[in-house]
Amino acid sequence: MSPELSLERRDGVAVLTLRAPERRNALTAEMADAMVEACDEIDHDPSIGAVVVTGEGSFFCAGGDRAQLAAAGKDPAEPTLFRAMGRIYASFARVGMLEPPSIAAIRGGAVGAGLNLALATDLRVVAEDAKLVSGFLPIGLHPGGGHSALLSRSTTREAANAMQLFGVTVLGVQAVELGLAWAAVPADAVEATAMDLAKVPAADPELARRTARSMRTIAGPPPLPWAAALDLERAAQMWSLRRRDLSAEPG
Repeated sequence: MSPELSLERRDGVAVLTLRAPERRNALTAEMADAMVEACDEIDHDPSIGAVVVTGEGSFFCAGGDRAQLAAAGKDPAEPTLFRAMGRIYASFARVGMLEPPSIAAIRGGAVGAGLNLALATDLRVVAEDAKLVSGFLPIGLHPGGGHSALLSRSTTREAANAMQLFGVTVLGVQAVELGLAWAAVPADAVEATAMDLAKVPAADPELARRTARSMRTIAGPPPLPWAAALDLERAAQMWSLRRRDLSAEPG
């Protein structure tokens, strides 16, 4: 695993930490590969019931590494450069497919691909002064990595358009109001708040993973109609009822 990304286990919670604070944790293809590897490791460990994704230092993630973006701009169709961008896309897509429920703990800010990474998780806890920035148009780039889909599923059409098309920066407290985050807290309380939320799924990893799978399938995009949700949830709920009944039996 890359020295710029770490995976820790804490009482049923996996903590994924970006460790390149000198460039505000901007993603390289190598970091992205390590993230995919870490997600695979998490999914293969049934004792993990929740995941917290965070960044070392004062910033969550400033997007794609500028040096790699500049190299890609010189010859975008060159196979190695083209694949490198795909590897970065694959990293936050893989976070979005984690079996356990996931939380992004955001201090400082999340920009561009860093915002994609944050929005790939199931829940976000942000610092009150954190900045959520689409960031592509102001530097002359078309959004990538499914940015439009991630934004539009997380907030209103107006907010998504304001951020992506008009370069509006959203601060932590406003992010909660817009549905982009669950809680806005002082910067020094972000990780602790995320870990506290993670305790519930971490206490029952198998149930947490099944519930996360159902929630993501039903909520979409695209969302399932209620009638389909009734049928999809039935088998998992009956499994949980039977499991609880068995656990209550003596001996």
